[in-house]
Amino acid sequence: MKILIATHNQAKFEEIKWGLNDLESLEIFSLRDFKISESPEEDGETFKENAYKKAKFYSEITKISTIADDGGLIIPYLNGEPGVKSRRWLGYEASDDELINYTLEKLKDAKGDERLAYLTTCICFYDPQKEILIFEEENVEGYIAFEPSKNRIPNYPFRSLFIVKKFNKYYDELSEGEHLEVNHRLKALFRLKEKISKFI
Repeated sequence: MKILIATHNQAKFEEIKWGLNDLESLEIFSLRDFKISESPEEDGETFKENAYKKAKFYSEITKISTIADDGGLIIPYLNGEPGVKSRRWLGYEASDDELINYTLEKLKDAKGDERLAYLTTCICFYDPQKEILIFEEENVEGYIAFEPSKNRIPNYPFRSLFIVKKFNKYYDELSEGEHLEVNHRLKALFRLKEKISKFI
């Protein structure tokens, strides 16, 4: 079975590919394999809507089953912002540093539980022939720090501010084992994989 992991983020592609590696008879493709550079308009009001739009968009182009996800940071103190606009909160051209500094400025008066936050993701599997559509969603609970961590992961600015409640550590300072314990994308993917395996 052919399946496309629909993301332009190489780190995310490798993570999802690793999560699928025990599914037999699966031929995994990237957007790069199809020389696809375009992206759908992510104008959904929920992560689920955007994950669906991406999965369907790329599946219709490639004619193969597709996995896509959408996720971001939810800060209740900011009425759920940045939410579905996490990457484009300040526009797609905004740098990691600009997003980090903007978040800290917005929370400059927030203390204690006012800094509560969630990293959330929704992952979607879409098959163009049978119109099969499956979603799984997962959250990680934590707090926004008062300053960024020293270990920054490019293209993941909010992880530099997010302290995982379970370990009381910055997300991007978790050990490999700790990261696997709270990795919301992989948790959602593993539940999704059970359903995909039955489909296969």
